[in-house]
Amino acid sequence: MTKTLINQTVAILMDGNNIERSIHEQSRSTNTMVNFDTLIPKLLNGRGLNRLIYFREGKQISYKLAERLHENYYGSVVACHKSADIPLSIKATQLSPKVDTIIIMSGDSDYVDLVTHLKSEGVRVEIAAVQETTAKILIEEADYFHPITKDDWFEYTPSKRKYEHS
Repeated sequence: MTKTLINQTVAILMDGNNIERSIHEQSRSTNTMVNFDTLIPKLLNGRGLNRLIYFREGKQISYKLAERLHENYYGSVVACHKSADIPLSIKATQLSPKVDTIIIMSGDSDYVDLVTHLKSEGVRVEIAAVQETTAKILIEEADYFHPITKDDWFEYTPSKRKYEHS
């Protein structure tokens, strides 16, 4: 029996605030971050990455994060006026004719209608989120669910800056 190679293109759209809150809740620390270096390859599982977009509410977006996502995955960070729901949904709808699969990184039930719509357009929709904080209906509606576990995040130590007096 010959093995069939499946060539899929994937877009990963991340609701940064939702994932961060979930990870902080599970780790009981606000100094916990997603480890993109392990999580992205796991989510892709050999498939091609078309787009990686990190949607983040508020103006305070880490320049280092944006730079890392761009350098490693040609990713981008989008600042959202309020919640990421609407900008992420618009981008997913725009990308749907260009990709085979869209992975939504969020456990928010607000995305159920988006998942249903994308699937009706012939797009495979996968959810990646912390299982304990993910709406059951979202998991049921998706084609596949990737649980984000403690193996997918790390604790960082904020640097303490020393100021010298002259």
